[in-house]
Amino acid sequence: ALLGALEADDVRFPNPFVDFTIDPELVDLGQLSALEAPHRLADAIFRDSLLDGTLFRLSDLGRAITEATPNSATALYAASPAALIFGMWDSTGPKGGLGSKFQRALVSEIVGMDAQVGVKVGSRMDPLRIEKASAVVYEHADPSQGWTLDPAEARQDKGKPVAVGTKGELGRPSVINHGNVTPSIDTSAGGVTISEAVQTTVLSLAALRKLRFVTTTSGAPLDPAVRREAELAARVALAALGVAAIAYQHEQDYDLRSRCLLVPTAPPVLELVSRDGSAPQVFESSVEAAKALLADAAAAAEAVGMGWPTKQVRMEPAPKLCELIKRSREVASAEAAGDD
Repeated sequence: ALLGALEADDVRFPNPFVDFTIDPELVDLGQLSALEAPHRLADAIFRDSLLDGTLFRLSDLGRAITEATPNSATALYAASPAALIFGMWDSTGPKGGLGSKFQRALVSEIVGMDAQVGVKVGSRMDPLRIEKASAVVYEHADPSQGWTLDPAEARQDKGKPVAVGTKGELGRPSVINHGNVTPSIDTSAGGVTISEAVQTTVLSLAALRKLRFVTTTSGAPLDPAVRREAELAARVALAALGVAAIAYQHEQDYDLRSRCLLVPTAPPVLELVSRDGSAPQVFESSVEAAKALLADAAAAAEAVGMGWPTKQVRMEPAPKLCELIKRSREVASAEAAGDD
């Protein structure tokens, strides 16, 4: 949701990406950003990419990310602030399992109430009414032709025509997707029916308060006299980014998967839970309010030296990463052809 808002220029914050369009064979991958990589900026995709011709981890920015910790988080704040919201463990860097861990500050879950387990049924009736015993189907000698009923046209193995399929289904029309599929009932994959769903999203300000910043985003040491103000401004900017994530996610709707479309029964609201247990303050939750909040918070942070860079960091996949992807695709294609 944040990526969509960023691409629409609704919001602005640093979000490094790897540009796979430089390779004609990998154009379909497009540009993969830190918001899409499973481990965010610490992902192996970035580790194995080049920043201005240098492996990311060996670049100045990469080294700064490697050394960043919750007690000195400016480098990550300036490069990929979303990583501080969604959490990051730098387990693929030079320090391995000892790499810095940044606690997730935003968590969200959707709980289904009164769940009743269902069953999954499956079948297919073939309008051509092709019976399994109607013929033996062979692999064609020409792979582009797929299959044949003529043994003379079939691929040969030790002088014998090769039937499609595996043991137990050899030569059956069902292997090439002709014929009926016997009705079945699966009691373990039927999903559930619920009376309602409740989503709870928590943005922990206490988690953000654990983040410390000892330098400005330009790299200058923070003057002790203004450090407290600068740290507060940076945390507010991060909190505003989290609020934006919540608002824009709601705008994406809740089509979780096929036959699982959830519709809100009330407008979303944000509650500020007090540390003294008193009644929470309630605020509007909307894209317009979140967008304005983030812009104001980012501007306030910039005024005290904690502004976010406006130019996005672009990397290119290293040749070895491109080659690995291509070899993997070749194997996948060969296995798919074997299955067919």
